[in-house]
Amino acid sequence: MRTIHITSQDELPQVAEAVIRSLGRRTVVAFRGEMGAGKTTLIREIAAELGATDTVTSPTFAIVNQYKGSGNRRIHHFDFYRINDLREAFDFGYEEYFYSGDLCLVEWPEKIEPLLPDNVMTVRITVDSDTARTFEIDPA
Repeated sequence: MRTIHITSQDELPQVAEAVIRSLGRRTVVAFRGEMGAGKTTLIREIAAELGATDTVTSPTFAIVNQYKGSGNRRIHHFDFYRINDLREAFDFGYEEYFYSGDLCLVEWPEKIEPLLPDNVMTVRITVDSDTARTFEIDPA
């Protein structure tokens, strides 16, 4: 487990780089943290580091947003906060995303825990103060 403490959002690029470097062959990343911890903000930074120029917003109502990184790399951003039943994930075809080889960045993975692949990477975000966060990143 790699742990990074930051005291300002200005330090997020180093966290995004650490997440990307830790991916290895994994393509599904579960972001765990309380409401307001900064999951979407970190995902925005990861997408930017991968060359996406799209506007990154939380797909709370759409469930999934797609961005294009450099080299036409597809990045899927999920927010399962509003999922109340696993059937909802099946209905929109989560398997096609999770097993596509594309990068899948998942907020609120707790809502679909049984559907996560075995090789999912986890990033835990802990709120230390209004501006400080601790990130725990699964190693490759």
